[in-house]
Amino acid sequence: MLGMLLPALVTAVSLLILDWLLPGVKIDTITTSLIAAVSIGVVNAIIKPVIHLLSLPLTIVTFGLFSLVINGFCFWLAAVLVPGFHVYGPIGFIVGPIALSFLSTTFGHYIAESQGKLPQATD
Repeated sequence: MLGMLLPALVTAVSLLILDWLLPGVKIDTITTSLIAAVSIGVVNAIIKPVIHLLSLPLTIVTFGLFSLVINGFCFWLAAVLVPGFHVYGPIGFIVGPIALSFLSTTFGHYIAESQGKLPQATD
């Protein structure tokens, strides 16, 4: 149970930090942040693979840069689905998903390391 709840909580906290850092991302409440985290997870699990597959030729032609547009679209779509979660302008559309990924990965690794679940480097 904790294995499914923890990534959503990490994403929710990351979204609250994005609300504070980026002018293009706005979240009204903590509850909205939790709902938005679940919505982002659902959009990324169901809709994003279909869009990636359909846009594969364009992604190849742009040497993968179109993936930024796909990530921004999925981030925006999650914002459309959740009232109180807003994405504005190119900063929110392009930089928002990149920053969310960075923050979520950083916090996720920190939590896993503090619980002793990441292997430590050996010499």
